[in-house]
Order: sequence, then structure tokens, then C-alpha cells
Amino acid sequence: MTQFLLDTNIVIWLSEDNPRISKIKPLLFSEETQLFISAVSWWEIAIKLRSGKLPIEYSILRSLAKNYNYIDLPITADYTKTYLELPQLHKDPFDHMLLAQAITCPMRLVTSDAILGEYSSLVMVV
Repeated sequence: MTQFLLDTNIVIWLSEDNPRISKIKPLLFSEETQLFISAVSWWEIAIKLRSGKLPIEYSILRSLAKNYNYIDLPITADYTKTYLELPQLHKDPFDHMLLAQAITCPMRLVTSDAILGEYSSLVMVV
């Protein structure tokens, strides 16, 4: 079973059926995969919704997550330990935590952020 942790932008793109991820959709929705969404992403989505930067309802995103059997991934002390050990190549604390979770589990982190690809071979840049 292959496990994928979805970066926040990938979650949003899946909800919009964004063509940038059309090539990886068969991989993500294979019977051999599990999709995870971090509490970090839900928090980032809530911040964007509150600021008006995201034109979708939270309930729609949560329903989508439930329909696609996404698994919520909490933040734990083990993830924060890995977070502290990461080099500072990237400034976004949300992305650092997602990377720390992917490394600790381990699982593949699906993102569009090429800088994250410099951290680990676990990062899949789309």
C-alpha cells in the first residue's frame, strides 16, 4: 500500500479538478493507495477561508475528503521533533510540518513546491 500525504494546494486542486494534477489522479486514486490530509493543511485552509483567499466552503472540502476516504493525519510530538531537525531551505512553516510528517511516517508528500523536493526523495513534485 502506497501512502500519500497531500500538500494543501493539492487538496484544493483536487476539489477544483485542476488540470495540473490530471496526470497523477490515476495514481492517487488507485486501490493500492491511501491518501492523507494533515491537520496542518486543514488549519491552513481555515486561515485562507477566513481571510477570503479561498473561494470554497469548508464543508464542501470536508465532504470531498470523506467521499474520497482521505485519512486525517494529526500533529504529534514525533513530527515536531523531525520538524526541528529540518534545514531551513524553505520559509513556510506549514510546508515544513508536512515534510516532517512525510519523513517520520514515512510516506510520499505530493506538492507543487519544487523547493520541498530538495529535502527528500519522498517528495513528489507535480
